[in-house]
Amino acid sequence: MGKTIIVSNRLPVKIIQENDKYSYTPSEGGLATGLGSIYQEGDNLWIGWPGLEVTDPAQQKEVIDELKPLRLLPVFLDQEEIKEYYEGFSNEILWPIFHYYASIFTTYQQSNWDFYQQVNNKFKEAVLSVAEPGDTIWIHDYQLLLLPGMIRAEQADLTIGFFLHIPFPSYEMFRLIPWRTELLEGMAGADLVGFHTYDDVQHFLNAATRILPVNSHSNIISINDRQIVAEAFPLGIDNQKFAGLTKTPEVQEQIDLLKENFKDYKVILSVDRLDYSKGILQRLQAIELLLELHPEYIGKIVIYMIVVPSRDTVPQYKKLRDEIDKRVGNINSLYRTMDWTPILYFYRSFAVETISALYSMAHIGLVTPMRDGMNLVSKEYVASRVQNNGVLILSEMAGASKELLDAIIVNPNNIGDITRAIVKALSMPESEQKHRMAQMRELVSKFNVYHWVKIYMEKLKEVKQMQMTMKSRHVDQQVADKIKIRYDEAKKRILFLDYDGTLVGFQTNINQASPDEKLYQLIESLTADEKNEVVLISGRDHQKLDEWFGHTNVHMISEHGAWQKSKNQQWKSIRGLNDLWKADILPILHTYVDRTPGSFIEEKSFSLVWHYRKAQKGLGELRANELINNLVYLTKDRGLQLLPGNKVIEIKNIEVNKGKAALSRLYLEDYDFVFAVGDDHTDEDIFKSLPEAAYTVKVGSTVSTARFYVRNPEEVRSFLTKLSGSTK
Repeated sequence: MGKTIIVSNRLPVKIIQENDKYSYTPSEGGLATGLGSIYQEGDNLWIGWPGLEVTDPAQQKEVIDELKPLRLLPVFLDQEEIKEYYEGFSNEILWPIFHYYASIFTTYQQSNWDFYQQVNNKFKEAVLSVAEPGDTIWIHDYQLLLLPGMIRAEQADLTIGFFLHIPFPSYEMFRLIPWRTELLEGMAGADLVGFHTYDDVQHFLNAATRILPVNSHSNIISINDRQIVAEAFPLGIDNQKFAGLTKTPEVQEQIDLLKENFKDYKVILSVDRLDYSKGILQRLQAIELLLELHPEYIGKIVIYMIVVPSRDTVPQYKKLRDEIDKRVGNINSLYRTMDWTPILYFYRSFAVETISALYSMAHIGLVTPMRDGMNLVSKEYVASRVQNNGVLILSEMAGASKELLDAIIVNPNNIGDITRAIVKALSMPESEQKHRMAQMRELVSKFNVYHWVKIYMEKLKEVKQMQMTMKSRHVDQQVADKIKIRYDEAKKRILFLDYDGTLVGFQTNINQASPDEKLYQLIESLTADEKNEVVLISGRDHQKLDEWFGHTNVHMISEHGAWQKSKNQQWKSIRGLNDLWKADILPILHTYVDRTPGSFIEEKSFSLVWHYRKAQKGLGELRANELINNLVYLTKDRGLQLLPGNKVIEIKNIEVNKGKAALSRLYLEDYDFVFAVGDDHTDEDIFKSLPEAAYTVKVGSTVSTARFYVRNPEEVRSFLTKLSGSTK
């Protein structure tokens, strides 16, 4: 069992430099607490930036040596890297886009991107300096989106997890980023991509399948033969820490003092880092509206508002701080009395003990971000309510709102909604408060940060096992050699070869997928061996197949078995088939062509095909589902079958079946080597019908009844070329 390496932008320690000496204190962040159960064990370690610039090699060595016993490995960044990669790309491109603030705050600078790549590469070098086969790498957050792919490119067999701690934006937002493809390819280097919410997972899958040439099924993305799973893992907190803090003498003393100071008031607590995504200005507007519409609360409530300093040298953050100062000042000047001020505003950090005391005594926790990955303040407030009283008002745009359903959920853009929520919270009976809070405290207790770590790591192992199972079915060099031995030993062989998506790749124009010279050479090589019977078995119409392969020595089965032709003979169709049903189905297909730009109809002798490869992604799939629902009852009573394929839907006679057609050829002679390769739903009929000893191969790594799989038509050709080489 290998070690686990955690990688994040920052190390979980605060480093202070005084007189060329460094001192270290552990971070109090929730993530550091949860991951402490991993990186402090055995040979495990945590890689990250130590939080300050250290350029002198001697001082770097000192920091490395000091941090080593703590299981920490620093990555040193210079001032320019910090400015361009962290402040530039991470916080001025990714942060606003991922929080839906693109147009206001985003500037795309090439130098930011160059340094983002450079620093991610620096982290890669640090990881590879300590990573060994069998290790697990768990990478965290938006500063390191490229890192999973970079590591995968150099050590393909490592187990790599990635977790995004901020929202993943909708496709329409994400596509604005000039380097969107590279970012997705980086994330796709992970085996398991974790998010806080189901919505984030869907946004990621949507972006990946639209921007990258990949397929997705449920929450699994297939890239070549590797499966990547995207799943939601809501981050929890160390609930026992916050519940326990309220019982400590220091916190109890502060609680008593706060209760004495605010004994005549209901306290509404607001705690945020300075950021435009936190909805602080909108919250102040709601408080102003509350005092305007409900003068009965004047002198009865206090808003205790803490804003933790953050990046206030950056112009838009400085402007935000100035606007908060101004609005707080306006409200206080408008409503304050001789002995009462509505908003107590603090722009500074507080000790965790003071925050705990405030959580414990505040009647209302007001948490209304415009957009937040999770928001742990809401969970910390709940965990601190050991008496099960108090009310949480929570933005629906925070990931926590998907779990804390007993909070009063508000739309942070709706000022009136927040105001009404405060009124409801202020007048909520204690019995209802206790019922709601007890439910939320139970949830926060169960889904704590340790649970989050546990279920993520378990899922990562599960994904790796799934990948290993798939890998054992892949026709790699070893498997190909074994099949080649059986092929060489055989006296009489039959090979069933699908065409589109198997021998050639798919084309937007179906008539452009014609055979090339190398394919003709391969077919000639296979058919030249007198032990071989080569059967082209395709959904193509028989005229087109005859035009392409009529001059070769292959047997042909076209339109999924409706037509058959042995070499040097005439085409024959299945007896008793008719196409009278087309008159009823064609008008429906024409309706869908009219409604779906880029789609078209292909008519064959005994089938109709609706193609949507050229249609807009998403619209084609939507119309395909509609069409299937529309036709399912119409086809059932007429002896017709609906076949969804790769960007096509085919309607054909139910008697027409590739499996039946394959068996009809198989029984003609006694074959001791049976091989079949195909890429879609119709080829599954062949795989199911052939004997167990047959070598059945699916193109693509999706679920299949085939024994083996290859990645693409190139691998099919390579494998067939290997078979057609020298034989005994």
